[in-house]
Amino acid sequence: MADQKDPVSKSNDAWPDRFIQLAENARDPRLKVFYQAGCVAPETPLADAPLVALDFETTGLNPDQHSIVSIGLVPFSIDGIQLGRGRHWVVRPQLPLHQTSITIHGITHTDIDKAPDLSEVLEEILEAMAGRIAVVHYRSIERPFFDVALKWRLNEGINFPVIDTMAIEAHLYPNRQPTRWQKLKGMKPVSIRLADSRTRYGLPHYPPHNALIDAIATAELLQAQVRHHFSLDTAVKDLWL
Repeated sequence: MADQKDPVSKSNDAWPDRFIQLAENARDPRLKVFYQAGCVAPETPLADAPLVALDFETTGLNPDQHSIVSIGLVPFSIDGIQLGRGRHWVVRPQLPLHQTSITIHGITHTDIDKAPDLSEVLEEILEAMAGRIAVVHYRSIERPFFDVALKWRLNEGINFPVIDTMAIEAHLYPNRQPTRWQKLKGMKPVSIRLADSRTRYGLPHYPPHNALIDAIATAELLQAQVRHHFSLDTAVKDLWL
């Protein structure tokens, strides 16, 4: 079991200074404002940290070959989720939809035909994220997809710290794949997917692949993880990546 002495990641004190540098270098005014909002101090206790759960639905898993089709986010703290401030956008992808992705997230060509481009809602998204630590489940989606999407549109990307609830589960279950002998004894792999991780904490089942619902599910999962395995006094630098 993880605790403050056994954090998920090595301490990373650089994000506030990095934001200052990124603000100086940003050319797009929306990105400049986002970075100028700053980043919380690394020693900030989780109890005091402003958080925003973030989830993207995409046309695939490779940010260089696939596109974002929907974005969900909800601001929260370890004590509560601000459901009334949750936001959901369907956005028009630059690359074509594939039937496989339509089957997964249910967003069709009809849904995206009149949807805005990401650049048209970028200011709203960045305003909702500004000054908060993004919380995701599987950091290989949201941060790299956002970065590539902005490079395509603005010729400059984006960077920000994330707390990854999947990484926390991976840290808690390093031996989640049973050995051959363990399999013979009936031991099954431990899944760290969002729904399965939530089940371990007694959290309710939510329908998957809606970006806003998955963002809410991720926020609830982090709240449970902190209360079971960490402390409200744990510094954000012990969890962000």
